[in-house]
Amino acid sequence: MAVAIRVIPCLDVDHSRVVKGVNFQNLRDAGDPVELAAHYTVKGADEITFLDVSASKEGRATMVQTVQRCAEQVFVPLTVGGGVRSVADVEQLLGAGADKVGVNTAAIADPNIVDRIAKRFGNQVLVISVDARRCPDGVETASGFELTTHGGTRSTGIDALQWCSEVTSRGAGEILLNSMDADGVRTGFDLEMLGQVRSRVSVPLIASGGAGKVEHFVEAARAGADAVLAASVFHFGHLTIAQVKSALREAGYEVR
Repeated sequence: MAVAIRVIPCLDVDHSRVVKGVNFQNLRDAGDPVELAAHYTVKGADEITFLDVSASKEGRATMVQTVQRCAEQVFVPLTVGGGVRSVADVEQLLGAGADKVGVNTAAIADPNIVDRIAKRFGNQVLVISVDARRCPDGVETASGFELTTHGGTRSTGIDALQWCSEVTSRGAGEILLNSMDADGVRTGFDLEMLGQVRSRVSVPLIASGGAGKVEHFVEAARAGADAVLAASVFHFGHLTIAQVKSALREAGYEVR
């Protein structure tokens, strides 16, 4: 039996409000995270992802109280990321109701944190968020894609595909692959990058960045995504979770 493609709304949270922009710029208010989490649970979300998008940039921890309030409203798996810097942070978020924890910037600063989290809590808890883009002028990597950190604001010069291979070998249970070039643009997921990562890792792969119409979700599944994540198209009413699942089902994919 085929594994169902998961459809995941993403709550990008900035100071207790859900926001969304284009390429992480010109952020618009999209609502209250607790209300949206409850809404998407009722509307058929397979999971909810909560990303504190300003925590790493501001050098602070994730908003635990807001996470706890969301968890009380959610009856599907909840992944929380943003500002996670230690095993203790992961333990605190799990205690607040998160089922999985996403790590990005801290893992790049100290890759050994991936090993420590996986050993302490198990691979199934650890999602590595990968904010990747095509290399800009002056930056070269073997694959042509580089990692960024701090919500996409800082270049690293690290090859994004090699990084995906490394973190999975260290114990990451899932990769959340976000295309910074496509983020909020609604012209489709970066299928080339998605396909290249798929060829290198065997863990579940979440496609993020660029969804604008239901066909884009189907294309991501064809490129190897195990789950498809979107924000603005759901927040602002352009698409519903039901419409996405219907398109996937009609294309021959199993959905829940």
